[in-house]
Amino acid sequence: METNVETTITWVIRNFSSLKSVFYSDNFVVGGCKWRLQAYSNGNLTANHLSLVLNVSDNETLPIGWRRHAKFSLTIVNQYSETLSLLQETQHWYEAKSPLPGFLKMILSKLNANNGFVVNGELRVVAKLQVLEVVGKLDVSDEYLPLAVTIDVNGFQILPLQGDSVKRLFERHQDIASNFRPKNPYLKTAYMNFLLSLTQTVCQSTLKLSNDDLSDADAVLAYLREAGFKLDWLEKKLDEVKEKKKKEEACLARLKEIDEELLPYKKKCLDLNAKMDKVKEELSAARTPLSLDDDNVV
Repeated sequence: METNVETTITWVIRNFSSLKSVFYSDNFVVGGCKWRLQAYSNGNLTANHLSLVLNVSDNETLPIGWRRHAKFSLTIVNQYSETLSLLQETQHWYEAKSPLPGFLKMILSKLNANNGFVVNGELRVVAKLQVLEVVGKLDVSDEYLPLAVTIDVNGFQILPLQGDSVKRLFERHQDIASNFRPKNPYLKTAYMNFLLSLTQTVCQSTLKLSNDDLSDADAVLAYLREAGFKLDWLEKKLDEVKEKKKKEEACLARLKEIDEELLPYKKKCLDLNAKMDKVKEELSAARTPLSLDDDNVV
């Protein structure tokens, strides 16, 4: 069965330095097959090396005769420079007698914050997988799995849920990235995430935005424009939000002033209401009819 389904998976390994032995990514489904990434650390396979492998999940339970032909690449991402990332590409027939392909290995001492592989305790692994052929029917649903499966929109790798938002950006502002300079795909993804976050900011109510938020938005806008994005339209929107924020603050200040002006009147109203209640009580007493049983009546 020909499938030719290609998917990009990003596995973020958090607290990498504290992990020991063997650890696994979540499962993900590609071309009707369930897969996962597997990492061996601390010299489990080769001393002082991290080893990575892509394998078929639960292969021991699969039916006799199952086979999968997969073309894939594994990348240990250098988050500072794409050219320093470690990449291995291969094709492999997965089957019972050969469930694992060759390993991507790297010396553990080179995986640190100083050279860009481990940043903020996170190591990033990208797997690009194309299932060329599947032999043996599998009962696997396209369930949601929490790895970052990305799609390409105008050269930017983004999450599927971001697809509609990014497509609308390019439809409404076709030259938005015409001068965009960075080529590193991971940097491009980061820039696009900043841009989407900024568009969400300008669409928020001023009630949810502080002046610090707007100051940060200015900094992000300058950062994106420096990278080559054409964002005059977004700058105009941000200016409108800042004006609305000023108006909100002016209204709040005026309401506070009016409330303070009303304080003596409110106190006077309370006093008058108390007097009115007392007079009403006296009025009620005056209207109460007398009784012949009253001791004061002769």
